[in-house]
Amino acid sequence: MSKEYKRLHNALMQIRKITDFEPEVALVLGSGLGAFADEIEQSAVIDYSQIEGFPVSTVPGHKGRFVFGTIGDVKVVIMQGRVHYYEGYPINDVIMPTRLMGMMGAKVLFLTNASGGINSDYNAGDFMVIRDQIMSFFPNPLIGENVDELGPRFPDMTSIYPPELRRIIKSTAGKLGIEVKEGVYVQFTGPTYESPAEIRMAAILGADAVGMSTACEAAAANHMGMKVCGISCISNKAAGLSANPLTHAEVQECADKAAPQFKKLIEESIKEIGRSYLR
Repeated sequence: MSKEYKRLHNALMQIRKITDFEPEVALVLGSGLGAFADEIEQSAVIDYSQIEGFPVSTVPGHKGRFVFGTIGDVKVVIMQGRVHYYEGYPINDVIMPTRLMGMMGAKVLFLTNASGGINSDYNAGDFMVIRDQIMSFFPNPLIGENVDELGPRFPDMTSIYPPELRRIIKSTAGKLGIEVKEGVYVQFTGPTYESPAEIRMAAILGADAVGMSTACEAAAANHMGMKVCGISCISNKAAGLSANPLTHAEVQECADKAAPQFKKLIEESIKEIGRSYLR
């Protein structure tokens, strides 16, 4: 048993002492969505601080706990507050929650975030289904000794976000009358927002939205065989595309406004994933 797998296994055993709940879908809630976890039918709640050696969220608006419950007939574990690299944690800690949710039994990882719009057609309040990602400016979370118990040394990244899951989200959005875009997400480290020159570079590379999370979690999940889908809420135009300076308050305000529609889209998409993808 590798050192990292032993650490994960020990954390899993601590969770199992509290609940034996086995989720089908793991959901990571981004900015503005934290309240969604309080609205589901809950089976158990575990604060990150209850798990020895587990990283704790420090960002305002991120509660920092796992919520276990059901959405429709689908058993879910929800990260009510994620951990970011810019908080000072080693990359292994940043992806530890993702790996743990997979070890709990989750087959699908559903990622959400608030992001900056790079694509000129994107405006604040838009939703983007993630088709692909760029992680070239962020430490690859699989650097170091491979955790053979979870996946191969050189995992394929051709289809991180399977088209079947993207179709489900887009079809669900259509039924709800919610317009969605589809595009490429790029992750930078943060905590600074990107410079206008960095945004121009990202646009040349084909990125449509930018943020400080998500891609590393998707890579870790893909490594261990989980299927991944993701939605970005465009909270602002990226640096250099708007006359206004970027602030966390602006991001939070826009995410809060978009939250009701965002939560409905997530809820109905997970129900449909349960019906047509997992069953």
